Order: sequence, then structure tokens, then C-alpha cells
Amino acid sequence: MDDYTPTRPTAAWNMFTILSFIVAASMMAGGIYFLEASFSAKGFYAMSALMLVHTTVSITKTLRDTEEAQRLHNRLDEARTEKLLMEVNGPKAA
Repeated sequence: MDDYTPTRPTAAWNMFTILSFIVAASMMAGGIYFLEASFSAKGFYAMSALMLVHTTVSITKTLRDTEEAQRLHNRLDEARTEKLLMEVNGPKAA
């Protein structure tokens, strides 16, 4: 049986990831702002960067949700199997 217990990330890890995102987004925005290109080219790069961030968050959430759903599904299947075996075999003698 899967004895998975989810753990919560620490406050330090949360702060690290938030700061990392802010630094990366700032560097990307600065790079686009100071790029020697037309306004439309800068707009294209900015939209591409925003779309990349959005799709990264979306795929990460989708993969996590799929994993959690699969884990729950497996636990339900194991519980049904145990219940069926208990009905067929009867209670175990101690």
C-alpha cells in the first residue's frame, strides 16, 4: 500500500521560489525594455514571455493534479480489493 503523506513546503522554500520568480521576471522585462528593436518586436517578446509563464504554471498544475488523482484512484482500488477479499475469505483469526 502506498503510505504517501504529502508534506508542505517550508516558508524559506516559498520565499526562495517567489524571489527567484521576481528576479527572473525583472531580468526578462529589463532585457525586453533595453532591447534595440521596434516596439512591435518588443511587444512580441513580452507576449511570448507571459505566455511561457502561463503555460508553465498550467502544465505544472495539470501534472500535479493528475498525479494526485492517480494516487487517490489507486488507494480506492486497493480498498475495494481488500473489502472483496474480506468478504470472500471472511475475517482473519488472530
